[in-house]
Amino acid sequence: MLKIMKQEIKVIISDLDGTLLNPNHEIGTYTKTVFQELYQQGFMIVIATGRHHLDAMPIVDTLGFPTYLVTSNGARIHAPNRELLYAKNIDSDVIKAILSVDRSAEITTVLFKEEVWQTSKDNPKINSFQTKMNYAPEIVDFDLLEDYSGIKLFFTHDKHSVLVELRDRIATKYSQHFNHAFSLPHCLEFMHKSVDKSVAIQAILEKESFTLQQAISFGDGYNDEEMLKATAKGLLMGNAPESLKTKLSYLETIEPNSEDGVAKYLELNFLTNKNKYKTTNI
Repeated sequence: MLKIMKQEIKVIISDLDGTLLNPNHEIGTYTKTVFQELYQQGFMIVIATGRHHLDAMPIVDTLGFPTYLVTSNGARIHAPNRELLYAKNIDSDVIKAILSVDRSAEITTVLFKEEVWQTSKDNPKINSFQTKMNYAPEIVDFDLLEDYSGIKLFFTHDKHSVLVELRDRIATKYSQHFNHAFSLPHCLEFMHKSVDKSVAIQAILEKESFTLQQAISFGDGYNDEEMLKATAKGLLMGNAPESLKTKLSYLETIEPNSEDGVAKYLELNFLTNKNKYKTTNI
């Protein structure tokens, strides 16, 4: 089955955080080298992330070749030349409705705008994800905002259970008005009801005359779920939440991002010159 799949695969899709990026939120040298060789061999590379495009672009550009870029979980699509191909915001009245639900003051609220991200408080954990401050934060009082339009709304808290409880209370009232997912256990995200990474990827593949059966994907979060299920083969990272591993137990689990899991898998299964780039066993 793998031999047949290898002949068919033309597109490689990867999430960033917890997947392609190492724990320092960077693309490691080994991973860059593997992806550069894959690009030279003719594979189309798609990066699909929950990050804002201004945040993701400088990271993805370190790969050294052009890629399609899906950001904010599918709310934005940029072509390899960085032309904006698609944009979909979450409705302002939906954001206002979500924010009307009572939540603990310990929860950090973040709204992605086009040029700035608005946040209820300074959160060093969120800030640490930006190795370059290309997308600046602005602390605001969400009760006093006049403009609630945005790309994505999300909440963060150290305890996953707190966010699950908040999600359930919001979904009870407004679930038909948005799409939502946990990109990480401590990050609950809300997007327009039509927005999903898998939908954006489908649009890119149609534009390039490929199908989902010609694509392989890598991810670690619930915002990757539909993407992993839709492609010919979905690979789940070893660092993915145990609840997601259980839910998608039929998918293959590979080494975690801290061990260059994506690059190791691709080198072993898709590169012409295996073991050329890393001396350790894979």
